[in-house]
Amino acid sequence: MNKSMMLGIGVGALVVTAGSAAATYNLVDFGPKYADVLSVQPLKQAISTPREVCKDVVVNHRAPVKDEHQIAGTVIGALAGGLLGSRVGRGDGKKIATVAGAAAGGYAGKKVQENMQANDTYNATETRCTTVNDKSERVVGYDVEYRLGEQVGRVRMDHEPGARIPVKDGKLVLTEGPSAGG
Repeated sequence: MNKSMMLGIGVGALVVTAGSAAATYNLVDFGPKYADVLSVQPLKQAISTPREVCKDVVVNHRAPVKDEHQIAGTVIGALAGGLLGSRVGRGDGKKIATVAGAAAGGYAGKKVQENMQANDTYNATETRCTTVNDKSERVVGYDVEYRLGEQVGRVRMDHEPGARIPVKDGKLVLTEGPSAGG
């Protein structure tokens, strides 16, 4: 064999060895496969949900007034007062007593009817509704503290990571999937 051929075989072997080492280096993922989870803090959001609450209550109502100006009580009182006044005295005194009795009776009859109307009530059951807000919380994410090698970091995730977070090419894999748990 000549020198050129030997040199070619040597260089070729060297290139093949270096190429295969580089390919192996690219195929092998160096570094940790997982980051250890140190702490997990759930992020919570307050929720207020309105709802209507109804209950039956007894309500006292004033009965409708038919004689708003108490005319019936005034007239009946005036007649009774005038009749009683006409039995007192004689002559002009009897007339004055009749008029005074009618006036006093009319006033008294009006007041009696007013009191009767004010006390004329009835009870009814009515439904009263109010809006109340139910308070609750829901978890919207997680603040996760982790250790990757010697470094400690923090990341926000949309799910609980468990004890470890997968690492690929030196970066955390933050999405859930079939390979994310083990």
